[in-house]
Amino acid sequence: MDKEKINRINELYHKSKETGLTLEEIEEQKQLRTEYRMAVINNLSANLDNVRIKNPDGSISKVESRRKH
Repeated sequence: MDKEKINRINELYHKSKETGLTLEEIEEQKQLRTEYRMAVINNLSANLDNVRIKNPDGSISKVESRRKH
């Protein structure tokens, strides 16, 4: 997610606390927050996919995915 969208999320948050949001702004905020959450989840998943475990015998094994498809 680019910095511009993160800044917009913050702008909408501050506006909601000060004056409130229009229906269009509420919908935009919801969409941006969902997009942000998905970016965080995808980033975390990509990092976890690269995790390796060093076994006591010195070998390294890949962690198996526990995600349900």
